[in-house]
Amino acid sequence: MPSSPRRNKPGESFSARLLGWWDQHGRKDLPWQHNRNAYRVWVSEIMLQQTQVTAVIPYYQRWMERFPDLASLASAPIDDVLSLWSGMGYYARARNLHKAAQACMEEFAGELPSSAEALASLPGIGPSTANAIVSLAHNQPAAILDGNVKRVVARHAGVQSWPGKSAVLRKLWTEAENRLPTERAADYSQAIMDLGATLCRKQNPACEACPVHVDCAARQDGTTSQIPAGKPAKEVPQKIIHMLVVQDEHGRVLLQRRPPSGIWGGLWSLPEGESTAGAYVSIGLGSAPAGRSLPELEHRLTHLHMRIQPVLVTCPPSAGLECNQLRDSPDLAWFGKADWNDIGLPRPVSKLLQQLDQYQ
Repeated sequence: MPSSPRRNKPGESFSARLLGWWDQHGRKDLPWQHNRNAYRVWVSEIMLQQTQVTAVIPYYQRWMERFPDLASLASAPIDDVLSLWSGMGYYARARNLHKAAQACMEEFAGELPSSAEALASLPGIGPSTANAIVSLAHNQPAAILDGNVKRVVARHAGVQSWPGKSAVLRKLWTEAENRLPTERAADYSQAIMDLGATLCRKQNPACEACPVHVDCAARQDGTTSQIPAGKPAKEVPQKIIHMLVVQDEHGRVLLQRRPPSGIWGGLWSLPEGESTAGAYVSIGLGSAPAGRSLPELEHRLTHLHMRIQPVLVTCPPSAGLECNQLRDSPDLAWFGKADWNDIGLPRPVSKLLQQLDQYQ
């Protein structure tokens, strides 16, 4: 059940009411709240972008076991980094973590810088993430605007338009800064994120339990369900992709590293093309046996609906395709089942490979 609102003192500020609520009801046992430092905060903030806390926790714990500090992350092969990220999506975040760690080793004496300006100069760190690190790790007042905080601030201030508009975003930054406390900066930042995650939810907000509901503009106007406004609807395009599952006599599968940018950038994936013939061309073969069609897979990204049509091809000589035609290279290699968990794979490719035995 939602917590009961704390009784407010006359004239008490937004931040004081929020901190009073958080002292009683806030989340204080998340993994990144223990042994808190700038590195641990940074990794958690990047992981929490577009991903729920409950989903992040096991990834975060595995990450910290493998990469407990900047130096270990900076020196790791990118395949190790991407393999630990596999399943969370938005792989550019993992690549940017790796690049930023290397930049810190070279430019900032192996430490994350302490100023928001310097942090924002690193790959993948925007203004809100930079301020979150400054606030949570160094206890300095700094406004943050992740998705939960945008919703809290927009509703409390009555900002109705879509936050993706530049003018609306500037207004939200101003409103967020106006609510900052002069003390307990780290607790306040965690408190306003917790409020958005637990009470000021996108659907069915628990307004009566909210510590700042008395002067919330959206509640007063009955517009909580409309604030913040959603992104204008846009039709998601559909793309058909033909993928080759080329398997040798040892059960190994041929994988191809994707370009460093774009969808699944830097991950190992199945050779693909706009047609089966195009997929063969992508691995340097002009012609090859047709293979056997496997069930189609659907995979939805925020900006693309993918229909994957896989074809299983075995390559002993009897199939007309010699395995030694396909030699290892930096971007084309054979991987056995024991290797699949140690490399970064797109989620639909991992799913397909795990189901491969049933098609033999």
